[in-house]
Amino acid sequence: MTERRLFGTDGIRGVANEYPMTPDVVVRLGQAIAHYFSEHPPDNGSEHRTRILIGKDTRLSGYMFESGLASGITSMGANVQLVGPLPTPAISSLTTGMRADAGIVISASHNPYKDNGIKIFGRDGYKLPDSEEAQIEEYVFEDRPPRPDSEHIGKATRIDDAAGRYIVFLKNTFPRDLALDGLRVVVDCANGAAYKVAPAVLSELGAEVFTIGTNPDGTNINHECGSTHTKRASERVRETRADLGITLDGDADRVILLDEDGEVIDGDKILALCALHLKERGALAEDTLVATVMSNIALDRALEDHGIDVVRTQVGDRYVVETMREHGYNLGGEQSGHLIFNDHTTTGDGMIAALQVLAIMKRREKPLSELADVLEPFPQTLVNVTVSSKPPLEELEDFQEAVDDVEQQLGREGRVLVRYSGTEPVARVMVEGPDPDIVRGHAELLADTLRDAIGGTPS
Repeated sequence: MTERRLFGTDGIRGVANEYPMTPDVVVRLGQAIAHYFSEHPPDNGSEHRTRILIGKDTRLSGYMFESGLASGITSMGANVQLVGPLPTPAISSLTTGMRADAGIVISASHNPYKDNGIKIFGRDGYKLPDSEEAQIEEYVFEDRPPRPDSEHIGKATRIDDAAGRYIVFLKNTFPRDLALDGLRVVVDCANGAAYKVAPAVLSELGAEVFTIGTNPDGTNINHECGSTHTKRASERVRETRADLGITLDGDADRVILLDEDGEVIDGDKILALCALHLKERGALAEDTLVATVMSNIALDRALEDHGIDVVRTQVGDRYVVETMREHGYNLGGEQSGHLIFNDHTTTGDGMIAALQVLAIMKRREKPLSELADVLEPFPQTLVNVTVSSKPPLEELEDFQEAVDDVEQQLGREGRVLVRYSGTEPVARVMVEGPDPDIVRGHAELLADTLRDAIGGTPS
C-alpha cells in the first residue's frame, strides 16, 4: 500500500486551519468523497443521485469544515443533508436509517478544541476500509474528478429532527421490560456532541439525571471534563449519591463509567462484565470477545476461566469492528472506552454501552462496584513521547535492544507494547507486569531511550 497522506487509524485529524485540516483540502476532500460514492451507487437498479449526511461535534472550527465539505460535495452534483452537532455513532445510525450513501463526521473525538478531524461511514454504517480511503485520497491529490456543469450541482438541506431520531434509536437498544426508575445517574457530556441527546435518553427512560459538560461554547469541548478527565464527574457522583457516572468524550463514541463510589470503571472492566452477562444468557457470539493489544492481560485471564476467548487486534476501534464482522462476533472494544455492541450498532457508541450496563444493574439488582469486580488489572504504565517524526521502531537499534532487555526481565509475567499514535505526533510506550514500581521504571527507561533515538519530548 502506498503511504497514506490524509487518513490515519481513525480518519483524518489535525490542528484546525493547519494542513491537512484546512478549508481548501476539505473542499477537495468533499469533492473526492462525492465522486467516489457517485461512482459506487447502491445496487438496486434505479436512477440515483448521491446523498451524503454531515454531522459534527461542538468545536468552533466545525462550522468552517461543514461549509467546506458541503461546497465540495454539492459542486460534484451530490446532495448534502446537514444534521448539526450529534455523536459520531448517531451519524452511523442515521446514514443507514435515512438511506444515505455516506455519512461524514467532523470531530477530533477526545482531542482539544483546536484540533479537528473527519471520519467517513459507508451506506452500511461502517467506517470505510483502508482501500476505500486510499481511493478517496487518490481523487484528492492525483486523479482530480471533473465537476459537472451548473445545471447539475447538488443542494444542501438541514434535517431538523435528526437528534430525535437518534434518541429513539438509543432507547430501542434498552430492554423494553426495564426502566431506569429509581436510579440516579451523573452524565458528563464533555461539552461535546452528546450534550442534548444523552441527558434526554436517560431522563426519558426514567432516571434522575445530573449533568456536567452540557454547555458547549465552541472552545470548551473535552476541557477538564468527559472521559479523559473524570475527576469532576467522580466528585458529582459522590455528592449526589448517584448509582452510576457516565463520562463521554467529545463525539460520544467512547465511555468511561464511574461506580457509586466514584471509582473509574474502564473499557476492560465494562467489556468483561458485559461478556460474562452475555455468556450466561447464551448471547455471546462464538463465546468470544474482541479487544486490542492495549487491553490489560488480566482481561484474558479473567474470562478464560469462564470459557470465553479473547481475540486481539491492533489499536483502533475500526480494526475491532473489522474482526467482529469477519468472524461474526458481537462484542468488542478498547480499554479507552470504544465499545461495540454489534447486535445494536456498527461502531463504538458510548451511550449504548452505558445503557447495556444499566440494564445489567437493573436485572441483577446489584451496584456497579460489585458487578465490575470481575478482574484485577495488572499494573500498567503508559508514557507518551511527543515526536517530530515516526521512523520505523524496528530500525532504532539501541531502542530495540532496550525493549528486548525489558521483555527478558519480565518474562511471561508481563509485556511491552510500543506504537505510534495514528492521530497525534506521539509514540506510546506501555509496560505491564506484576510490580507497579518495576513496571514504571521499565516504561520510563524505554521512553527515555526512545527520546534519545528520535529526539522526542515528554507529552
